[in-house]
This record gives sequence, structure tokens and C-alpha cells, in this order.
Amino acid sequence: MVLLAAALAMLGGSTFALQLSGDIPKANNVASNTKIDLLNQVGIDPQMGKQLPLDLRFKDESGKPVMLRDYFNSGRPVLIAPVYYSCTMLCNQALNGMMSSLNVLKFSAGAEFDVLAVSFDPRETPDLAMEKRQMYMDRYKRAGAEKGIHFLIGDDANIKPLMKSIGFKYAWDERSSQYAHASALILITPEGKIAQYYYGIEYSPKDMRLGIIEASQEKIGNLMDQVILYCFHYDPSTGRYGATAMNAMRISGVITVILLCGFIFISLRREKHTGPLAPAGRA
Repeated sequence: MVLLAAALAMLGGSTFALQLSGDIPKANNVASNTKIDLLNQVGIDPQMGKQLPLDLRFKDESGKPVMLRDYFNSGRPVLIAPVYYSCTMLCNQALNGMMSSLNVLKFSAGAEFDVLAVSFDPRETPDLAMEKRQMYMDRYKRAGAEKGIHFLIGDDANIKPLMKSIGFKYAWDERSSQYAHASALILITPEGKIAQYYYGIEYSPKDMRLGIIEASQEKIGNLMDQVILYCFHYDPSTGRYGATAMNAMRISGVITVILLCGFIFISLRREKHTGPLAPAGRA
């Protein structure tokens, strides 16, 4: 069994980590064709700005029936992790990477944003979801986090429309009895619209922080965050923020003008207090 978990591939214009079980096939044989066909069914197609179908129905980790919109009543952005809980490879790595980044963030789940892990395997149970949630809650010891982190299960009638709406494509591999799938986190606005994608299994806390601020319509964060957002632009193809040269130049220009004005102001005040200098050659 081979895990291509940390590999970066380009498929459908997106970079992501990919799990595919089974032996690496030789070229020009049946296994190779099967694997290629499976790969064509897997990937992430970014759906920036798309509205999620919030009336979809799931069960939370306690087995309680819930609607997707129940998690969009708090006014906080929501970070969705499409995974399946019995996956022992890529999904665990994605959730581990997510939790590592969240532990670095000053923002806390349940306060400034929420986390929603959603299983795309319709066979999974609330007990399994609860077990998985508890594992990650033990790693994320923030006050109030229990109200902001949930692990959902559902049936295909509700799972598939959600996964389609976020552009998450996956396929069942009969040979290994596992799912072939990509890895990403998707940040959703409080209104249920797709804001950003974070690809792979390691996620930049800085990018997450800026994304959460933007998704909240800049209702959180400080002045420095606003300056950084002005100078950096989110690139949907990479899921990262990159410097915007023009905005950076504008900020530099403003700072230069402020410093120059300050220098002139201080110089004039100093001259006013000390008086004009005596001409050369006079007592």
C-alpha cells in the first residue's frame, strides 16, 4: 500500500495532497488504466464565492439530527474539513495539520470561528465521530472550544451535495476498500459562502488568521492585521497570501510622507524654541 499523502499534484488547477491506496501500477496494463480512471474522479475544483446548501441534514457526534445552517447562526466564519473518520492515513494527517495550526492561532474555535469536520463516508457512526472529536479536543485545550468544534456524519443524499458545492471530488477504490481523495480545508463566511481554500496537510497559521479576518468582514483583528491584508492578496490557486506590490508601494509611500512631515515639524519646533542662528562673523 502506497500513500502519496505529502505529494503535491496539480489537478483541475488546484494543488493538494492525494491519498491513493494500492501498488504503483506499471504502464500500459489494466491496473494502470484503472488507477488513472480513479485519479480522474479525484480532486478539488475551487468554488470561490459559492453559496453552500445550508438546508442539508446531518447528525453531530452525539447522534443529534442537525442542519448545516445550524452552524451558521453565530456570525462566525466556519472552517470545514472534508474527511472520513476511519481513514488512518491522509485524513489523520490533514486533521493533525489543522489542529497544529489552530493551536498557534490567537483566535479560538468557538469564539472567533468554528470548525466543522464532515465525513464523506455514509457508513460512519456517531460513536466514531465522537471518538475522533474527543481525540482532537484533547489536543486543543481552549476555553469554550467544545461549542465551536463538531464532527458530522450523514447519508449520501446530503453528503454528496455538500461535497459537490465545495468542489471536493472523491472516489471509492474497490481494490483497497478505501477512498481516494484530496486534502484541503475550506473557509466559509458566516453567510455560508466559500471564502478560501487551504490545500495539503500543513496550513499556515498566518494565512488562516488573515482568512478568518477577511471572512468575518474584518470584524475581528487589529490595525496591523488590516495593514497586512492591504499589502497581501489571497491567491485561490495556491491557497496562500502573496504580497501585492502596488499596495505595498502605497503603504511605503504613506510611511515616507509621514516620516518626512514629522521631521519637518520637529525641525520647525526646535528652531522656534532656540531662535534663528546668528550669521557667521558676528558676535
